Amino acid sequence: MNVVRYGTPRAFLDAVEPFLLRDEACHNLLLGIPARLIARGAAAAADGYLAAALDRGEIAGAAMMTSPYRLVVSQITRPDAVRALAEDAASLRPTPPGVHAPDPVASEFAAAWQRLTGEPSRLALHERIHRLESVRPVPGIPGLLRPAGDAHRPLLLVWLRAFGAEAFGDNRLAGEAETVLDTRLGTPGEGFVVWDDAGPRCVAGYGGTTRHGVKIGPVYTPPEFRSHGYGTACVAELSRLLLERGRRFCMLYTDLANPTSNRIYQRIGYEPVCDAAEYRFIRNPAGPDGPTVL
Repeated sequence: MNVVRYGTPRAFLDAVEPFLLRDEACHNLLLGIPARLIARGAAAAADGYLAAALDRGEIAGAAMMTSPYRLVVSQITRPDAVRALAEDAASLRPTPPGVHAPDPVASEFAAAWQRLTGEPSRLALHERIHRLESVRPVPGIPGLLRPAGDAHRPLLLVWLRAFGAEAFGDNRLAGEAETVLDTRLGTPGEGFVVWDDAGPRCVAGYGGTTRHGVKIGPVYTPPEFRSHGYGTACVAELSRLLLERGRRFCMLYTDLANPTSNRIYQRIGYEPVCDAAEYRFIRNPAGPDGPTVL
């Protein structure tokens, strides 16, 4: 088993895209982030880590990291690939603050990382990836979908910060809200929409396009506007719009600790694809955790 590093996102996708497309929705980050970097130009990809584990020339797993974010690892087809990728990633400077991967690869990588580095980890997030190919209508919700632009920027910043604090229990996305907003509004094929009912009531982002799909998220409705169906209607209408634009399917993540969101999205046609977990490595228990959202 050997690990090959690729110098550009284009070289990485040329080598590993057929492997990743076997489970396109589950591998949406490994497909979508390099595509975004390609769209944004060479400077955006300058510090990226892009690698694959090969067994006698056949890809057994892939990984990527854009510092200071966590390492993202694919499904693995050979047990030794987890150890090989962990050994290679351990040589990076700075080292990854954590790992995000499908179950059970994430926990296996975290265990291999501790054996290599002595750093324990903690489960930060347990998610489920869903996929939708046809939208079930959501009747009776007042309002309509509107594209979000510069005029919405101050409101979106407030809502994205609130989403980060509520979804993650800390200020990870709060501190990165402006970067997330700039990235989505400045990348072709990405953006934000709001559900408007005599004023914005909900926001949803979209981006991370793969060969056939597009990812929706984050989705946030302020507490004072909840229980009116705005979030459900917003995601349903945005999904319909993206399918009309030529995407074969839409994807989104739900927190497994929030059964309500899982039920809501399945009601409009999203079906579970795989579960994924994020572990954060503990190298300074008294210090802050590294950022995790891209």
